[in-house]
Amino acid sequence: MNILLAVDGSSYTKKMLAYLATHEELLAPTHTFTAVTVQAALPPRARAALGKPAVDQYYAEEAAKVLDPVVKFLGRHDLKVKSLSKVGNAGETIAKTAESGKFDMIIMGSRGHGALGSLVMGSVATRVLANCQTPVLLVR
Repeated sequence: MNILLAVDGSSYTKKMLAYLATHEELLAPTHTFTAVTVQAALPPRARAALGKPAVDQYYAEEAAKVLDPVVKFLGRHDLKVKSLSKVGNAGETIAKTAESGKFDMIIMGSRGHGALGSLVMGSVATRVLANCQTPVLLVR
């Protein structure tokens, strides 16, 4: 199974990884894993003022803060993981990545605001569910 792990470095990502650790069927060595993190785009004026090299370095550093612990965690379970870093709207970008990469499943943590909270605030999980056909496992 080709699994996309949507991670953001939050406590919800940690809960998702803890869930994986307790479900051996998800950590089978026959599965392939790709961890993706999505950074919000800096405002255009900030990007212009900083310049492309500084902006690219910022995005790379922020992605490493999120992805490195995930790679290390899966490595402790003798699993290799590919890392992807993207910039844009998290929900839409994760959905596009899942569809274009032909992933069999997305696994992600979710805050779980409930229906009213999601209506008022929106959520990355809601956007992922609305924008792709790939099955999603939400861990709360």
